[in-house]
Formats: sequence, C-alpha cells, structure tokens
Amino acid sequence: PFREAPTLSMFCGIHHANEERTRFNQDVRYIALRAEAMLAQLEIADTSLWAPEYEFNLFEEVQYRVTPEESSYSIFSAEYAGGNSYHSCNPQDQFADFRDRVVELMKSQGIAVRYHHHEVGDYGQQEIELTFAPIVKTCDDAIMTRYLLRNQAITDGLAITFMPKPVYGQAGNGWHVHQFLLRNDVNIFYQPGEYANISKIARYYIGGMLTHGPALCALTNPSTNSYKRLVPGYEAPTALTFGKANRAGAMRIPAYVSDPAMVRVEYRPPDATSNPYLCLAAMLMAGIDGIMEKIDPEEAGFGPFDGKLDSAEMDIRELPGSLSKALDALEEDHEFLLRGDVFSEALLERWIAIKRGEIEQQAQRPHPYEFEKYFEF
Repeated sequence: PFREAPTLSMFCGIHHANEERTRFNQDVRYIALRAEAMLAQLEIADTSLWAPEYEFNLFEEVQYRVTPEESSYSIFSAEYAGGNSYHSCNPQDQFADFRDRVVELMKSQGIAVRYHHHEVGDYGQQEIELTFAPIVKTCDDAIMTRYLLRNQAITDGLAITFMPKPVYGQAGNGWHVHQFLLRNDVNIFYQPGEYANISKIARYYIGGMLTHGPALCALTNPSTNSYKRLVPGYEAPTALTFGKANRAGAMRIPAYVSDPAMVRVEYRPPDATSNPYLCLAAMLMAGIDGIMEKIDPEEAGFGPFDGKLDSAEMDIRELPGSLSKALDALEEDHEFLLRGDVFSEALLERWIAIKRGEIEQQAQRPHPYEFEKYFEF
C-alpha cells in the first residue's frame, strides 16, 4: 500500500539448491513450523494459538548520532499526559487517528486486530493487540505489522520505535504474548475449578517456560536495550513467577477471561527486538519441555503470587539483568531447544556470537551519562 506501482512481496521457505530441495534447518519460519509439529509428534496437541501485544512510541522528531567524536540522541514529543496516559483519550491521546489508519491497513492484509489504545507511558506510547492465530501466521503478521507501522509513520511525518526503553524513567515497550494449545479444536489449557481455571497441562507449560526463562531471554530479549526495560518498576516483568494479576511476574494468567475457549497464559518479558519466529518457537519448546518433564510451577517455587512481589523477602528468582547474563544462561541451558532437532547447535552458537559482538561494540563506546559523571575527574 505504500508503493505507487503494484509490488509483490512474499513470505517463503528457504531450501538448499540440491536435487531434493531440502529445507534449510536455520530458516526461522521452518524452525517455528517444526516447533509446532512437535506438539503432534509428542501427542500433546494439534496446534498452538498466539496473540501478541505491540507496544511502541511515536515521536514528532528523533535525532541520533554515533561517531568516534560524538554520541548523542534527542527526542521531541508534543504529547505528554502528565503521568496518566493508560487508555487516555483526546486531547491527551494525539495518535488515535494514526492507529485507526494502521488498523485499517492491517485488516486489508488479513491481520485481525482485537483493539488499540494509548499505553501507560507518556511521550506517545501506543499499543495494538491482535487476535489469536497459529504460530507461523502470528510471526508473519509481526513482520507485516511492523512494516505497516513504520511506513505509515513515515507517511505521517512521525518517528516510530519498538525499542524496549527509548525514554528514561518511562514505561518500556514489551511484546507480551498470549498463548494456549488446542487438541481436536478444544482448549487444553482450560480446567474449571482449578486455580485460575487452568489445567495441569497449562501448569506444566508454565513450569517449563519459567524454568527456562533465563535462557529464553537470549531469544525473547536479545538487545542490550532490552535490559533497560527489564528492571523492577514500571510494570516490568522481571520476576520468575506466575499469577492471575501481577504485572511484575513473567507469566500472567489473565483473570478477566471468562470464555473457556480463550483461557490462556500471557508471557510478558519479550520485546520486539526479538526475531518473532525464534522468539515464539523458543517459548513453545520451553512449554513442551515443561509438559514432557511434568514441571509443576508451584512445586518449583514459581508461585502462584497474586499480590505485590518483593523478590528479596519472598525468595523469588529474577530474569537476567543483562544480555550477557542471558547469553550465559542460554549456553548453559539449551537442550530443550534441541528436542526433535527444532533448533540446531550451529544456529545457537552463531546467535550467541553475534549478540556477544553487539555487547562488545556497545560496551566500548563512551556514553553521554559517563561524561556527566566523570568528565571533571
């Protein structure tokens, strides 16, 4: 919709150029397909359904520059709601029309939107939440959604970012992902009368994801900026816990859901610097491992916690505090990703090497705050 001439773009699978045209095992779409295929192979379920929430900031102007002699950025936002932005309306919410335009474009591309609204952060923080779709369509929709948002922002003369923490002291941008499993078109996460109406299968799924939560961070939160969001406060989901209402826990069971067909879990740490195919595939493989190993999250000490969390007093484990620690965790804990050859050692080794290179590049550069702290020493 942003090109004058009719232009075709496509999602595709990557194959080797051999006689058999075998699939390339590091093709991220193929990895997501194989992860979902594990559900049937292990006779757990037929399919998985996913619904992400897109959080992002819109600014009137952004400038940044990184050279050997200069490191700076500046953001201008005409919108500031004075710290009370969640679901705000006009005139505080200045970008409702922008979201309307994007949602119409998304619908035209077959992407079903549940709703959109202003998020809790000032300076133009937005949210668009999608309806449930299978894993590969959800990932394809993630690519298309970001394409539409970025191009519409350019068309409207705006700057858009999915950076987890673009503004100091403000709520960060996550990519919360709701998910559940179907067998014979029945939601197997639902069990009436149990805690939060979730089944034993769902509890094991939660147990797997929280057990492997530190390693997952290397794929769900794969940027140095990710860990400026994953700090206590600002609704950041840093605690390896589950519960019905706590936004500081990594796993939330939405208590507002009354439809048995829609009972699900919401994994809150991910952000949009992740590759959606690797992110969702890794989460699914962690959940599968929890089911196969029968990891009960309550027995493992992950909750449930529905009240205020105090990690020090309650002996609650936390997610890694840096990308480096997340990569350490992935190096130590990745066997669950290799089940059924869904992920390969070669891909994980390459991913870790690339990300350690990013850390090194960022760490070597002076930061503007360091000038404020140390220049007069």
